[in-house]
Amino acid sequence: MPWKDFRVHSRLHLDGLDNEKVYAKLAEIDATKKSWHVTDRLLPQTIARISHSVLVTSTGASNRIEGNRLTDAEVEQLYKNLRIRKFATRDEQEIAGYLACLAEIFKHYNDITIGEFSIMKLHQDMLMHSEKDAYHSGRYKVGDNRVEAKDASGKVLGVIFEPTLPYLVPKEMQELIAWYQWAIATKAKHPLLLIANFLFEYLAIHPFQDGNGRTSRLLTNLLLLQQGYLFASVASHERIIEQHKADYYLALKKTQKTWKTTQEDIMPWLSFFLDVVVQQSHKALHLLEHDSREFLLSEKQLTLWQWAAASNGTFSRSDAIAALGFAPRTIEASIKKLVQLKFLQKLGQSKATRYSRLGNAESMSPLGN
Repeated sequence: MPWKDFRVHSRLHLDGLDNEKVYAKLAEIDATKKSWHVTDRLLPQTIARISHSVLVTSTGASNRIEGNRLTDAEVEQLYKNLRIRKFATRDEQEIAGYLACLAEIFKHYNDITIGEFSIMKLHQDMLMHSEKDAYHSGRYKVGDNRVEAKDASGKVLGVIFEPTLPYLVPKEMQELIAWYQWAIATKAKHPLLLIANFLFEYLAIHPFQDGNGRTSRLLTNLLLLQQGYLFASVASHERIIEQHKADYYLALKKTQKTWKTTQEDIMPWLSFFLDVVVQQSHKALHLLEHDSREFLLSEKQLTLWQWAAASNGTFSRSDAIAALGFAPRTIEASIKKLVQLKFLQKLGQSKATRYSRLGNAESMSPLGN
């Protein structure tokens, strides 16, 4: 099949006004992407702390969209006990699977090929702890599965759309994946347009009996990271969707109305998706620019800074050693780092040297220096 004439690709031919709006958003997102030089300035343990926070936030939000009742605090507690092989409730089972999958995506996104096998495996791994889902995990659906909107308690609010019939799923998934592989390889369109288009078609096909929404959000992280949008691991797109859940379903419904017609309109979904990524990029930059102390420092450097901030006075190297119990070399290196970042001010010389917390350190943004 000539993929440039494929129905899925054809709907990306936008008219003038839509094209202008879309590319304004793409430019805004790509500006963040190009300025994203954070990972080479952060220590490995710092990156681990950020990823931990996003894993918890994203997992809780993505599952609550589908009616899960666990709070972020409960997800955090569960994360600490992931070695447990049995989980008491279905909510916990769903959370544990999503956590494990998202952690794997964050670590190995460049090693995962977008194909039928990998998508089926992602679905299977996401449901690895879900006892009631064992019969269909990693397998295409065999019965109809209408897409329904649910409230926080899991109550069905209404039917959003009727997806692909089961017997057509293998063919449509194979075509979708082949189109995406071609489009990415040939740079047929901007990568964010291709990602958004792929995700809508995936959700419209709804290939699995259950868990399609959650799988789509795992795929969103994977596709964004593979195309260089590394801020996806610093700010949660799932949380943004959770906060705009009604708009999410409305965008899907509007685009679904024209699905497989001669006048498919991808704009409602495309506009929503790009707005989410714009917000995600803003949140990532804001996080690192306004809370950069935490993310630029190792745990021991951060501990020293917090101790100095709480002491409300000057201190010497020996004061810090006595108070924190760290090795002298660790204290010396930590103080040097904090002085370089202008979080601490050096007072005096030699043995009389003391340090104080800079009054404006809280408002400074070292990333911008």
